[in-house]
This record gives sequence, C-alpha cells and structure tokens, in this order.
Amino acid sequence: MKKTVLAAVLIAAASTASAGGMMEPVMEAPVIMEEAAAGSSSGMLMPLLLLAIVVAVAG
Repeated sequence: MKKTVLAAVLIAAASTASAGGMMEPVMEAPVIMEEAAAGSSSGMLMPLLLLAIVVAVAG
C-alpha cells in the first residue's frame, strides 16, 4: 500500500512539473554604450578644479 501511494505521489509530482506549454525564449535587446562627445580639454577641467580647491584650502 505504501509503495502504491508513493508511486502515485511521484507520478503526480512529475506530471505537474512538466505541465505547461512551450514558450519562445525572450531575448533582451543588446545594451549599447554611447560615448560622450566632449573636447580634449574637458578631461582636464575636473582635476584642475580639484587642484584649485586644494590650493585655496591649504593657502
């Protein structure tokens, strides 16, 4: 009797695990990184500002 109940439980679990339809895989769009269009001097602006602040605080 125990084996019959165990077999019924396993069959029920297997049938519910495989239930459902086949869905098409969802493909996410690729991420495209845009580079900021900036001049060559903009890369030096922030370090120069930080240096000016440090000199102003120290002096």
